[in-house]
Amino acid sequence: MDLLDLTIFTEPQQGATYDDLLAVAQRAESLGFGGFFRSDHYLSMGEGDGAPGPTDAWVTLGALARETTTIRLGTLVTSATFRLPGPLAISVAQVDQMSGGRVELGLGAGWFTEEHEAYGIPFPDLGERFDRLEEQLDVITGLWSTPLGEQFAHAGPLYPIKDSPALPKPLQDRIPIVIGGGGPRRTPALAASHATEFNAPFMPLDSFGEQRERVRDACVEIGRDPDELTYSAALVVCVGIDEDEFAERASAIGREPDELRENGAAGTPDELRATVARWRSAGAERIHLQVLDLADLDHLDLIAATLA
Repeated sequence: MDLLDLTIFTEPQQGATYDDLLAVAQRAESLGFGGFFRSDHYLSMGEGDGAPGPTDAWVTLGALARETTTIRLGTLVTSATFRLPGPLAISVAQVDQMSGGRVELGLGAGWFTEEHEAYGIPFPDLGERFDRLEEQLDVITGLWSTPLGEQFAHAGPLYPIKDSPALPKPLQDRIPIVIGGGGPRRTPALAASHATEFNAPFMPLDSFGEQRERVRDACVEIGRDPDELTYSAALVVCVGIDEDEFAERASAIGREPDELRENGAAGTPDELRATVARWRSAGAERIHLQVLDLADLDHLDLIAATLA
C-alpha cells in the first residue's frame, strides 16, 4: 500500500498542545504519510474538559509549515462561521507560502452549536450556513485566481468585496479544497463546483458509495469530469500488534473494541489492512486516519509498518 494516500488526522480540541501536534506531525512525516490534518474546533466533545484548551488551526499549521518539509498540511475542516473569507484567504495563502506549497483547505458549513456559544461566534440556521459556505468558496477562490496586478470584486449579498488587490497569492497554482459531508443535495453540488477532494467522514461503507455517486452525478450535471475529484474517507484508527494491545489502545481513547471494529479502521494489523483494502476497492482514493491518542507515537509506527 502507498502511505502517500494516507494522512494522519488529529482532533486537538480534545486536549493537545502545539508541542503534541508537532511531535505527531514530524513522526508522521518521517514515516512517509502523505498528510497531517487537524480539525478546526474550539471546544472538546464528549468526556473531558479539553485542557489545556484549543489551539487555532491556522496558527498551528503556520508553525508546522516551518517545522516540517514534505508532509502536506490541512484542515478537516475549517468552519465557514469562524472566519471572514478575505482574511481566511490571506491566512491560507500565507501558510502555503511558508510551507513551500503544501497546504490544503478543508472548508465546511459548521455544525457544533456549543463551541459557537462558548466563544461568542454567531451560529445561523443551516440554510444560511450553507449560503455562507458557498459564497466563501466563491470569494476565496476568486481572490486566489485573480491575476497579479488586477483587482477582485464580488457583489454577493453576504460578503461584498470592492477593489481588492487579491493578495497574497498562494505558492501552489491551485490550493486543494476539501469539501465533505453526507448531505444529499447542497454538499454534492458544492463539491462538484469547488472541490478538488470530496471527503466522506465517519460513515458506513455503503453510505460512502452512495454519496460518492451523488457527487459524481453533480459533476456531470455541470459538465465537470467526475474523475477530476479525489474521493476520500475519514476513519478512526486503532490497531494493536495483538488483541491485548488493541484493547489497551481502545480503552485509552474511551472506545469499545467491537464498536471500533464496526465503525473504524481497527483491530490487529491484518484487520487494518483488510479494512483499508475494502475502502479502496469501494473508491476511496485517500484515507484520513483519525488518531485520537496523540501521546502514543508508537501507534503511528505500527500503522505505518502495517500499511506500507
